[in-house]
Amino acid sequence: MHAYAVICARGSMQRSSGWQPTTRRLVVEALLRRVATRISALLGTLLLCCGIAANAQSPEFDRDYRISAEDVLEISVWKEPDLQREVTVRPDGGISFPLAGNILAAGLTPKELEASITKLLVAYIPDAVVSVSVIDIQGLRVYVSGKVQNPGQFVVGRYVDVLQAITLAGGLTPFADEKNIQVIRHTPNGDQVFKFNYAQVKKGKKLQQNIVLQTDDIVVVP
Repeated sequence: MHAYAVICARGSMQRSSGWQPTTRRLVVEALLRRVATRISALLGTLLLCCGIAANAQSPEFDRDYRISAEDVLEISVWKEPDLQREVTVRPDGGISFPLAGNILAAGLTPKELEASITKLLVAYIPDAVVSVSVIDIQGLRVYVSGKVQNPGQFVVGRYVDVLQAITLAGGLTPFADEKNIQVIRHTPNGDQVFKFNYAQVKKGKKLQQNIVLQTDDIVVVP
C-alpha cells in the first residue's frame, strides 16, 4: 500500500509537470501522510483486537476491574446450590440476590462485592463463602468524537488507554489537531479534563498523559 501510494505520487508529479516544485512537494507529503495514518490505524486495530480476544477467552476478568451497569456477573455461595445466580447490573448500579436483597454493585471490584454480599448473608449462613465473577463486560464503554475516521461509542472488553481508543476509532484524520486532544470524565464532583498530545506520545515522549480510560470517558479530537 505504501509503495503504491509513492508510485501514484510520482505519477502525479510526472503528469503535472507544470506544477510549481512547492505544490508538487505538498501533494506528495499529503499522500504519504494519509497512507501512514491508515497503516498505523490498521496495525493498531489488529493489535488491540488480539488483546481483547485474548481477554475474552477467560471468564475471569481482572480482579481489580470495577463493575459497571449492564455488566453480567456470576455469583455463587459455596455448598449452597440454590444461591448461584447469573445477574445483570441494573442501570442504577444495583443487583438483587437471594437473602441479601438489593446491593450496590457498580463501582466495586468483584472482591469488594464478595465482601458486601458475605456481610449480608452472615445472619443466615455464618460461614458463607461468596464468589463473584464478571463473565461479560458490557458497561465498559468509551466515546471518541471529532476528527477521527470512525467516531462513536465503543464497548470494550478490557481497559484501554487514550491511544488505543483513538485506534479503535480508526485513527486521526489528516486535519486533526493532534496536539490538543482532550479526555472528558464525568464525576460526582464535576467534569475532569485531561490533555493528550498525540504528537508527543507517538514519539515516546510524556507517556504519562496516555491515561487508562474509565467507563463513559469521552475522547475529543479537535
